[in-house]
Amino acid sequence: MTTSEIMIGPEIGQNRLTADLDFYKPTMSQLAFEKHPDAQVTFSLINRNHDQPLSVYVSAQELQQRLDSLRSGWTEKDIESISGIKRSDGQPLFSKDFLGYLAVSKLPEIKVDYDSSGEITAQPTGDMPLVSFWETVVMAEENEIYFNNKVRSEGLDVTELYEEGDKRLDKKIETLKSRPDIKIIDFGTRRRFSFRWHQHVIERLVNECPQNIIGTSNVYFAHKYGLPAVGTFAHELPMVYAGLADQTGRNPLEGHKEMLEDWQELYGPDLSIALSDTFGSDFFLANFSSEQAKAWKGLRHDSGDPIEFANKVIDFYESNNIDPATKTLVFSDGLDIDQIVRLADKFNGRIKLLFGWGTSLTNDLGLKPNNIVMKATAVNGTPTVKLSDSPTKHTGPEYKVKQYAQAVARKLVESALENNKQLITL
Repeated sequence: MTTSEIMIGPEIGQNRLTADLDFYKPTMSQLAFEKHPDAQVTFSLINRNHDQPLSVYVSAQELQQRLDSLRSGWTEKDIESISGIKRSDGQPLFSKDFLGYLAVSKLPEIKVDYDSSGEITAQPTGDMPLVSFWETVVMAEENEIYFNNKVRSEGLDVTELYEEGDKRLDKKIETLKSRPDIKIIDFGTRRRFSFRWHQHVIERLVNECPQNIIGTSNVYFAHKYGLPAVGTFAHELPMVYAGLADQTGRNPLEGHKEMLEDWQELYGPDLSIALSDTFGSDFFLANFSSEQAKAWKGLRHDSGDPIEFANKVIDFYESNNIDPATKTLVFSDGLDIDQIVRLADKFNGRIKLLFGWGTSLTNDLGLKPNNIVMKATAVNGTPTVKLSDSPTKHTGPEYKVKQYAQAVARKLVESALENNKQLITL
């Protein structure tokens, strides 16, 4: 596909849920189907960049109509695209019961509106296995409409935008071709410029630097281009598990431990890259047992200083008598090509590296990208919390954030005391 063949707006007939889904959506959905099928989870669209309101180019009516057209859920072709994915033991990754559930289920209703400041809001509530799909769908569709309308309303030349995007992509591909050691995964679904541009980027990567791109998080493109579908779980899963523990009066951090145990029970080593910053990476490492560290393939970085995190993880593995070179670290926080090269140069040989590349891969055409998220904000009416390594990414009511932060602080003190006891014993 050349830039002259790309048009703004959704591809005609592309009305497929999987075109907007990252692979961690069905993997998390299957766990929810097995363990918490009736949990009522609320998601909320959040614009982190208040200086770039979505409502300037997106109307609630237009987004509502687009999302309503996708409520019918998984088509037969969508289900077919994931039904053939196998575990390492040759068994299907997704059970017949789960795929049958998807086949007969619609997505919960979603209401698009405006808040008191006039900004776009979207907040669905529904069964955990189904409402989860709205996360990446809402974000991808909002971006599609936003940039489509921005281009039209400002009279921008689409051809010039695509040419600029290709020039920037040329430089990225040139760098990648000179660095066959750098392995990337397309993580660009949620904040892409458009479906068509995303497809163009994937096609160029597959054709021009196949030694670098080892997979995509996008379910549709993985199937279309024969790439591995890559993804495990997102912040929503430990957030919801913690909320369920909180709802029953227990320490919410117990939910994090239970989530990891349930995940390992369901997927074993096949999907054993753990997202490490839902309640801060210090808490994660203090709560991650030596047995888990040995069993899981690695960790994913998504907030905070990546170099500091990588050094901390390497030290953690070494302190547990695990060779870091046998483990994988996935960087996925706001990467650009220069940062990817710097991280590869610094950590190659010390630990296996993968780069989950998002916004600057699929939305780099000279226009400022949006900075939006769609977070799980409540379960069964109980607010959920995220404590990021970047404080600006914290999520949840202030009183709940404080409650969780205190629980984390207590856990870190307990862990430090236990480590001191072990050192004294030695």
